Amino acid sequence: MGGLSIAKCIAQQLPQENIIYIADSHYAPYGDKSVEFIIERVNIIAQQLIAKGVKAIVIACNTATVNAIEQLRSRVNIPIIGVEPAIKPAAKQSISKKIAILTTQATSENQHFKDLVNLHHNGAKVIIKPCPGLVEFIEQGEKDSSKCNALLKEYIIPLINEGIDTLVLGCTHYPFVQQQISVIAGNNINIIETAAPVTQQLINRLTENNLNADISQQGQYQFFSSLETVQQEKLFNDLWQETLNLQKLTL
Repeated sequence: MGGLSIAKCIAQQLPQENIIYIADSHYAPYGDKSVEFIIERVNIIAQQLIAKGVKAIVIACNTATVNAIEQLRSRVNIPIIGVEPAIKPAAKQSISKKIAILTTQATSENQHFKDLVNLHHNGAKVIIKPCPGLVEFIEQGEKDSSKCNALLKEYIIPLINEGIDTLVLGCTHYPFVQQQISVIAGNNINIIETAAPVTQQLINRLTENNLNADISQQGQYQFFSSLETVQQEKLFNDLWQETLNLQKLTL
């Protein structure tokens, strides 16, 4: 469900565009899955979206992006936009030259991600902090629980003690606990997430390929999940902050 943070931004910036959202919640989180499994799921879902006639695909998941986007781009001929942690702007903004990136386990171990860090660190010390368990709290509707808050403190306080002044949310789920993160981190730490730059990249690609929808129309939204339950629909409504109809997708 983390990709809803990206989809919400896209819906706000491109209200004329239709959006088909697929959550692979039956297999969530991807952060503890093998590269081969992630690639397989990404390809299956992409084919479902292409069969529905989409003109572009946003892989609204950091873990899926770093592990599967290049091979998907080699397979299909529509724009594929990924989500990668905002390492470059974080390193540029940091005064202390110490930044941290909160990631899933799979992202933290991915070589492409490590290469991005090495390419864009701009002389800053970059601490990569995997956060096992955090996605599960969000997916289970427990993002406001004391246990989730305790886990956030466990991950963030040592980073503060390291002297960081910039914290990158390197998973699309993490903006949903940004308020709690802000309270723990305090006013002196800048928090960066990726919804706005991803949306801008989508806008750029649609424009380049002359794929923009007529601005006079109102976009329609469809939401699918591989785990369609009453509880799941309630969580979607809470995160989307509007009432929606969640449909079952068998993949």
